[in-house]
Amino acid sequence: MQHASSPKPRLSGGLSRATTLVFAVAAGLSVANIYYAQPLLDAMARDFAIAPAVIGLVVALTQLGYGLGLVFIVPLGDLVDRRRLVVSQGVLSVIALVAVAMARTEAILFAGMAAVGLLAVVVQVLVSFAATLATPAARGRAVGMVTSGVVTGILGARFIAGVLADLGGWRAVYLTSALLTLAMVVLLSRILPRNLPPDSTDSYAATLWSIPVLFLNDRILLARGILALLIFAAFSTFWTALVLPLSAAPFNYSHSRIGLFGLAGIAGAIAATGAGRLADRGLGQWTTGVSLTLLLASWGLIALLPVSIPALLIGVVLLDLAVQAVHVTNQSIIFERHPQARSRLVGGYMVFYSLGSASGAMAATMAHACAGWTGVSILGAGFSAAALLAWLFQSRSNRQWHCERPGVCER
Repeated sequence: MQHASSPKPRLSGGLSRATTLVFAVAAGLSVANIYYAQPLLDAMARDFAIAPAVIGLVVALTQLGYGLGLVFIVPLGDLVDRRRLVVSQGVLSVIALVAVAMARTEAILFAGMAAVGLLAVVVQVLVSFAATLATPAARGRAVGMVTSGVVTGILGARFIAGVLADLGGWRAVYLTSALLTLAMVVLLSRILPRNLPPDSTDSYAATLWSIPVLFLNDRILLARGILALLIFAAFSTFWTALVLPLSAAPFNYSHSRIGLFGLAGIAGAIAATGAGRLADRGLGQWTTGVSLTLLLASWGLIALLPVSIPALLIGVVLLDLAVQAVHVTNQSIIFERHPQARSRLVGGYMVFYSLGSASGAMAATMAHACAGWTGVSILGAGFSAAALLAWLFQSRSNRQWHCERPGVCER
């Protein structure tokens, strides 16, 4: 599909390290809003008398809202002033978070969580914004740094939620998040560049229609989307189910202690920031293969939870390292393929992510209810093995050479 306009010139100096760091922090705070619930599922289930096998619906509805936002909100970043889009989403997020904190019925809780997910897609607007402002030579590095903020937010959310829940209950988590989100909105309104021209002059309808067309017509985009679905299904399987065995006998861990496992995962996420640099050098395919192998291997250690917490911690680091590395590589690759459509590209790509996360969340709670942690480990390993097989199939279909970026082929 041809687009009506080409990319406009951006800031001549690119994206400074300080501004990139602000983007990363803002992205981390935003995405944390859809992950606070995971270590709180048991508390929410007790508060609303929801069956343990059904409580995963809280996470699934949040991811469903996130998926809708990716399709209908994120593509607007190609058409309107991104600064206004970011600030507007932030203000509405504050309102949604307060609604969740004050919920007294299941219906309000579920609707509020769906709204939180819908508006949390501001993080993807920030990622595409960073990719647009960065110079071509530093784009992968910028995307890697902002994405590392995203993963740090995802994992740090568990620790923060655990501590706040132990101190003031799960509702205190969302009230605190509303205040942090409001502070983030004020900061971003001051530092985001103003009056930048949009990347496209297409209509909103044409922009939405172009998303499936782009992915169906570009086999690399589709392949990277399928990988995103599978790796985040594995990721969500682990992090959704982890609270269930650790909060029960014989562990009986507090929310704060369970949240510490998220901090272990941050080590893996930070270690994977170099994936963007490797993608800048045209080594995305190699990085993907190594990372997917590590992801599958991590489940062998994760399965040892009943007998070895140290083995579990090592598995957590490997899992988050692998998922982060593939995720950064995926985004670096897709941003290079259609520069005039970065917002809709990241929106379409993250739909795969959201579907994977929702599927993993629902399947994980059911697997644990039916077969305990062994069932969860088999499920996660299955998603990981499917991702590795998908990558191998794609690699072989391209035979000896695989071109991922315009003008860059790797063996």
